Amino acid sequence: MKSTIYESKSSNSIRHKILSSRFAPVVAVVINLLMAYVVYFLARVTYLLENYSIFSQGLDTQGLLSVFQGGFMFDSSAIMYTCALYIVMMLLPLHLKERPRYHKVCKWLFVIVNAITLAMNLMDAVYFQYTSRRTTSTIFSEFSHEGNLGTIFGTEMLRHWYLVLLAIVLVWLLWKLYVMPRLTVKHARSWRYYLIMTVALLAMIPTIICGMRGGLATAVRPIAISNANQYVDRPVDAALVLNTPFSMLRTMGKNVYTNPHYFKDEAQLEAVYTPVHQPGDTAIFSPKNVVVIIVESYSKEYIGFFNHNLDGGTYKGYTPFLDSLLTKSLTFKYSYANGRKSIDAMPSVLSSIPMMKEPFFLTPASMNNLSGMARQLDGKGYTTAFFHGAQNGSMGFQAFARATGYQQYLGRTEFNADPTTRGNKDFDGTWAIWDEPFLQFMCHKINGFKQPFLATVFTASSHHPFRVPEELEQQFPEEGTHPIHRCVRYTDMALRYFFEEAAKQPWYNNTIFVLTADHSNFPTHDLYKTDLGRYMAPIAFYTPNGSLAPAVREDVIMQQASIMPTLMGIMGYDQPYLAFGCDVLNTPPEQTWAFSYNNGIYQYLQGDWMMQHDGDKVKAMYRFKEDPMLKQNMVGKVPTQAAMERQLKALIQQYMTRMTDNRLTATSSKK
Repeated sequence: MKSTIYESKSSNSIRHKILSSRFAPVVAVVINLLMAYVVYFLARVTYLLENYSIFSQGLDTQGLLSVFQGGFMFDSSAIMYTCALYIVMMLLPLHLKERPRYHKVCKWLFVIVNAITLAMNLMDAVYFQYTSRRTTSTIFSEFSHEGNLGTIFGTEMLRHWYLVLLAIVLVWLLWKLYVMPRLTVKHARSWRYYLIMTVALLAMIPTIICGMRGGLATAVRPIAISNANQYVDRPVDAALVLNTPFSMLRTMGKNVYTNPHYFKDEAQLEAVYTPVHQPGDTAIFSPKNVVVIIVESYSKEYIGFFNHNLDGGTYKGYTPFLDSLLTKSLTFKYSYANGRKSIDAMPSVLSSIPMMKEPFFLTPASMNNLSGMARQLDGKGYTTAFFHGAQNGSMGFQAFARATGYQQYLGRTEFNADPTTRGNKDFDGTWAIWDEPFLQFMCHKINGFKQPFLATVFTASSHHPFRVPEELEQQFPEEGTHPIHRCVRYTDMALRYFFEEAAKQPWYNNTIFVLTADHSNFPTHDLYKTDLGRYMAPIAFYTPNGSLAPAVREDVIMQQASIMPTLMGIMGYDQPYLAFGCDVLNTPPEQTWAFSYNNGIYQYLQGDWMMQHDGDKVKAMYRFKEDPMLKQNMVGKVPTQAAMERQLKALIQQYMTRMTDNRLTATSSKK
């Protein structure tokens, strides 16, 4: 009679006792998942060796350790996604499932799923040489009309026979080493079995969710492809951090960038609009220090300086320090954010890449070669650093900063390790270090930088749950119409202390300060509740030496994506660069513009008009300066409508094609 592992056996071996106990399904799941991790690890090593000539150029021993550290997180996400059904099937608290046939099904499910993911990783090790990135779900549309894929696959399998052999061996080992519980239905028929299985299943549910998301902390959003950049210095090396199943799953159904083919001819498209900025013939670069301050949720509505007419002229706002500073700054009456999330602001402000359809962070295009302030100024010998008081890696900021060329990232980890700070005592308990101590930490660190430098900070305290430090609660009581308002006032105080300390430093007078907000939040006045009002954000340039005459420009349209080119213009940057915004100080005012994407509608501002376009046709035209509440739609009645639509379509097509073709630098050419 053929024996099975489910037959009653009188064995004293520890292994047999464990696998025959009521804990057997739990033990089996743990061991089998560990095997899956080993297979992913071996696949990554194979990926490295297959493309060693590429990865060896940028990775040393420390870099490899960072790659495998990040790889574990992405592998966990992929394994939890692909093995979730298997885990649940194994841990169901049902004694009738403890039969040979049921566990055979579980075994087949586990092996087949992991065989598929292994094959995806190994095939991508070959395909990488053509794309320099992990394959995403776009591959299905990319090759949907190809009829010779069978021949291509066959040829590549012959050329890379050793990968085929490796796959066969690893799948065979998965089958042979798979651990199957030996618990019988009879022994499972007890309250202890049901208690153990129920507890194990309940414990595994948050584990699965944690693995899928890349963490469960409050500040952790589900990890995306772009997060891989925080573990490497070069975007190309991020492919080694990722795994192909993760890249496919994360981009499934998110093919947001497709060429709309508004312009059939590339030359015609370039003639209408190009994001490549060429230096003027007389450009002379002036190496000023630059400090960029991006303030969390700081709506333009909160700042009294911009709202003298609100509430019948009685509105004061919540930012007395900024109100004073802005009187000595270059500011803009019409200034806008390009998105509605923090992750939209980073690319817009620092790389002049506005959000279009989906947050740039969350798309495959985030793995492209990128330019930005840091990379442009790095070429001029700048010291560059990005500061964010949240846990390192939070919101994907560390990954983006590194991908765009920042040499240093200083977050909560570095703050806690610095002997001049109070460390974790200044943690707000939810998101980040309080703004006041973190901005002081930033100032302290800047003092040690070699000039010229670029230092960027993203504040955090004006964020849910809208608290201020306990010792300052009486100083900052709740006020206004929303709890965020006292946080706004607290951050205003933190900015005042930062500028007071910075003013004592030798680098201060040779510095350009750029202030903006990531996005608006919680509008209370009707003006800030419109389709355009919700994108109103403060933007200001301040120079202590007065080189920028204090002024409120009412003749130009400013946006986050125009910060970088405007800054480059102020400094006389003398090299080509890519930016989807414009230098508003060296562009005719009527040609300055702003862009946003609002629930499927493109919003485009130029001159006196705001256009809303659905990608096919113009939906609305508003004279937004005279009609700020956007009451009168004048579509079809505006002489400049056709020209504006042409400009918008050129912007969209340049954006989409450059995203898909990996042409986000000035030197990248049409493929």
